[in-house]
Amino acid sequence: MAPLIQLDTHVVIWLYLPRLDLMSDLAGRMIGRDALTVSPMVILELTYLKQIGRLSVDGPAIVASLKDQLGLAIDDAPFRAVVGEAHAQQWTRDPFDRLIAVQALVTGAAWVTADATMREHVPNSVW
Repeated sequence: MAPLIQLDTHVVIWLYLPRLDLMSDLAGRMIGRDALTVSPMVILELTYLKQIGRLSVDGPAIVASLKDQLGLAIDDAPFRAVVGEAHAQQWTRDPFDRLIAVQALVTGAAWVTADATMREHVPNSVW
């Protein structure tokens, strides 16, 4: 079985557009070979971005498209475990960022994000 990675919201958007030129070389290689997952919070954040006019497609449609193209799956870590771990994270007040990052910690997946602040605080993040 391929190693498991979780994708941050902006990475999902770049894959959907597609804007692979925005990916680091390492992220591109990992995405090309590893099993891809997202937190359910990524889907909700994508829908929120559509609702405020920053995207033209909602989260379920984006994830369905990437499931067909790349085999993207939705991670099913227990929400209670994710929220429990999120209490200890104080590096952000953004609930999306906190829960998405912590979900990768709970599952032990590598977490692909371009966000330098997140990478500083989440030890399993890569870019």
